[in-house]
Amino acid sequence: MTASRIVIENCAIATVDAQDTEYASGHVVIAGDRVESVGAGPAPQGLADVVRRIDGTGHLLTPGLVNTHHHFYQWITRGLATDHNLFNWLVALYPTWARIDEPMVRAAAQGSLAMLARGGVTTAMDHHYVYPRGSGDLTGAIIGAAKETGVRFTLARGSMDRGESDGGLPPDFAVETLEGALAATEETVDTYHDASFDAMTQIAVAPCSPFSVTTELMKQGAELARRKGVRLHTHGSETVEEEQFCKELFGMGPTDYFESTGWLGSDVWMAHCVHMNDSDIAAFARTGTGVAHCPSSNARLAAGIARVPDMLAAGVPVGLGVDGTASNESGELHTELRNALLINRLGAHREAALNARQALRLGTYGGAQVLGRADQIGSVEAGKLADLVLWKLDTVAHSSIADPVTALVFGAAAPVTLSLVGGRTVVEDNHLTTVDEDTVARSTRGEARRLARIAADG
Repeated sequence: MTASRIVIENCAIATVDAQDTEYASGHVVIAGDRVESVGAGPAPQGLADVVRRIDGTGHLLTPGLVNTHHHFYQWITRGLATDHNLFNWLVALYPTWARIDEPMVRAAAQGSLAMLARGGVTTAMDHHYVYPRGSGDLTGAIIGAAKETGVRFTLARGSMDRGESDGGLPPDFAVETLEGALAATEETVDTYHDASFDAMTQIAVAPCSPFSVTTELMKQGAELARRKGVRLHTHGSETVEEEQFCKELFGMGPTDYFESTGWLGSDVWMAHCVHMNDSDIAAFARTGTGVAHCPSSNARLAAGIARVPDMLAAGVPVGLGVDGTASNESGELHTELRNALLINRLGAHREAALNARQALRLGTYGGAQVLGRADQIGSVEAGKLADLVLWKLDTVAHSSIADPVTALVFGAAAPVTLSLVGGRTVVEDNHLTTVDEDTVARSTRGEARRLARIAADG
């Protein structure tokens, strides 16, 4: 049976392939869920089974954006603790987060995913690590929301087993036992992980951070992930305070601690990695350990400027992350293209830090690399999954910027005319086609108010 085809033509195309191939006016042919061909000029004549033909005049076509770090549950605690650094922010919010339940998490995931998808994200991830006792099926709620939205999804099944009484930051009633965390993580992998080429749901093993997790959970978590053949994710080197915490508790800095627990490798990616010295970067490059760069969150929490140009020069895989929306209230990844470029130019490399095409690569192919899916997504190439975005650049917002990639990265947030995931439409004319945005807004607003009342009651 011949696969039906979709043809997109007359648009600028940034393929983000290994040669950074671009077409000022080109076409893409999609057959089923794969890219069949991409090239300059109109699509070939005489194609059979074409069910849709799209005129992309005035648009730029790119790979779908790939988000590599997020905390969906934080959608219902946006706008709080707005003048705090990381540790004070965590202390302020953990008592509220420790009271989340299944309906709250479902609504928060729906809100987070809606904002990601309508802004060009075709592959999302969520690092969920707060599992209060008796809170319901939080994992099922998150994965269910991703299926409804229609994006590809990696759930990094997080965990915490170091509560306040053991020197950690989270309240004791918000953490799991070592045994419970490992068993629940393994069950999540067994139930939901799909290793196939076109997988919509994948699972990673993701103890939260050195200051909320015991060394034993880090070690056994790494062993579990490698036994199951899934990836590993955690927070690393986000703040100066974290580095001091590691040195006081473990007698070494974060990177050395991660290496001692089996947490460096080509199957690992870390969020943030702001405070990395030359030796740390060399260790990541040597082992192929990836980084999720979250520029807006790092600025919001005054964490610092990650050395992204130095990481890229060393060969470290780097993608972009929104991070939780309690530290990046917009919840949009396409704004991180611009912020990654601008914030890194405040660092040592100044105007040579990043350019527009490097920023786009971080948000597409770089993200696919750190999620272990670079063979399937992240660039527009024949044989890859048809996860594509058509950005509208012919409005007044971008009217005087000649180069479309510069317009997308440097300019105002561009509307999404079309977003496809495996050839299926998720966004059309800047609106989600899979879920009702007004319903999601009402649900998230109601659950945010309910959580605030519960937290206020103690």
